[in-house]
Amino acid sequence: MPTPLENRITAPGPKKILSCDGGGILGLLSVEILARLEADLRSATGKPDLLLCDYFDFVCGTSTGAIIAACIAAGMSTAQIRTFYKDSGKQMFDKASLFKRLHYAYNKEPLARKLQTAFSTALGKDTTLGSPGLRSVLMMVMRNATTDSPWPVSNNPFAHYNQRDRQDCNLDLPLWQLVRASTAAPTYFPPEVVRFGEEDDEHAYTFVFVDGGVTTYNNAAFLAFQMATAAPYKMNWTTGTDQLLIVSVGTGSAANARPDLKPEDMWLVDNAKNLPGALMNAASAGWDMACRVVGECRFGGDIDREFGNMIGAGSSSGTKQFAYVRYDPDVSQKGLDDLGLGTIKAADVQRLDAIEHMDDIGKVGIEFAKKYVDIRTHLKGFV
Repeated sequence: MPTPLENRITAPGPKKILSCDGGGILGLLSVEILARLEADLRSATGKPDLLLCDYFDFVCGTSTGAIIAACIAAGMSTAQIRTFYKDSGKQMFDKASLFKRLHYAYNKEPLARKLQTAFSTALGKDTTLGSPGLRSVLMMVMRNATTDSPWPVSNNPFAHYNQRDRQDCNLDLPLWQLVRASTAAPTYFPPEVVRFGEEDDEHAYTFVFVDGGVTTYNNAAFLAFQMATAAPYKMNWTTGTDQLLIVSVGTGSAANARPDLKPEDMWLVDNAKNLPGALMNAASAGWDMACRVVGECRFGGDIDREFGNMIGAGSSSGTKQFAYVRYDPDVSQKGLDDLGLGTIKAADVQRLDAIEHMDDIGKVGIEFAKKYVDIRTHLKGFV
């Protein structure tokens, strides 16, 4: 007999995908945008208890986005996710010992414990990736440092590595550990070692994972589109602007401009400090651009002065494959001023470990959502 998740995947009708970017504690900004989205959907549908997992058939994320996505799939409200971030923020970024800081800045145990508790409360006894308590398709992106490859791990029951007759079936893995793996940002947190197969199995093996943000998929929206529609994943969702909606939520964008930079400033330590962020930002923008070319962009800020925002624009790629919405606040000082938040310093809401500024980070999400989220236009045909 098909499971509820299998029935949801194969049910006829339009499908909706939510993708959440990485960004550390800046995920609180995304949570506030999602809170407005949840509230507006409750009002529009007349369902005061509606959860985002009731609306979105597929949720995915990278790093802090994986935390948000997993919590949504587990049936948590945005109010509960907000509480998780605010109550856990300082513990998430628990300073490592001075000796360990040669390798990473923060301990992994506090975050791991918080994740275990949250998922046990939401899901009950079964807190694996294959838990029947997960109410939507869930995908989390991490980097397998052992094999040097990006890993989009999902609970899609039709996927090759999710077959129950496999001794190393991904669905048997602890959900908290996979989320922890996706959030293991190099220099910030230690990597996560995940065992595949039972401990007493001579064929069991382990892989070392780090944050999915150091792949090209800090923005996993297009990757989710591929999983939902490409034949190997066997979900086989129908494409079309009236059949598939993708909502992509970022953690704030601002160029790290360095107008006084000199060539000699770019040495080993400088590159180690700045290259990961530069690659993550470029990858997020690149996949955002791809979604706007392949999809019908209904909302999104300008990507650059040449490309613009592509809202309502066609392309040579032919028929648009999905409807697309991108919520990602401009957290430059000008962007904050435009939101009426001129008293907030841009630098305070751009660091992924800015736990001392959580209130300000939340305010950015609240004011952005208040000004720009419009489900009547952005989600037209899907409500």
